[in-house]
Amino acid sequence: MTDSAGRLPGRPGERSAAKRPGRGADLLTGVLLVVAEAAAGALLVLWLVVRGMTRSHEAADGKLSAPPPADPGTDWTPIVAIGVFVLVVACVAVALLLTGWHWSGGIQAVVAVALGVALLASAVQGSGRDAEEPAPVRNAPPCLSGGDSDECARSGG
Repeated sequence: MTDSAGRLPGRPGERSAAKRPGRGADLLTGVLLVVAEAAAGALLVLWLVVRGMTRSHEAADGKLSAPPPADPGTDWTPIVAIGVFVLVVACVAVALLLTGWHWSGGIQAVVAVALGVALLASAVQGSGRDAEEPAPVRNAPPCLSGGDSDECARSGG
């Protein structure tokens, strides 16, 4: 009634072993997913760059419907968009690991962690920025004519 190995035919361990991908297919799938994520990430970055350029041109041309705030603060849209992308990669990693695609899932987990660390570093750096300092004022040389002329009044000396 039983195998020589002590396992019954059709047990979940044997059924899942038959459905597992080969190591080569698993690794190739992981690499293809990384390439697809790189392409999707490039599209996301392109969208964010075009969005930023459009916003700066609208502000310069006065096309905004409401006046911009005096201190606009940090624009969180890129952080949120990249965060959603990282979350999708992490969900794909978990799904692959749960279905037995260990190499692909492991690669996806590494990519998700790397993107998450980069995102957190960017968010911390972006939120820690101080307000922009005004352009430096050019210091004129001291007045050479003795202080009575127009030159001295213009130079501040």
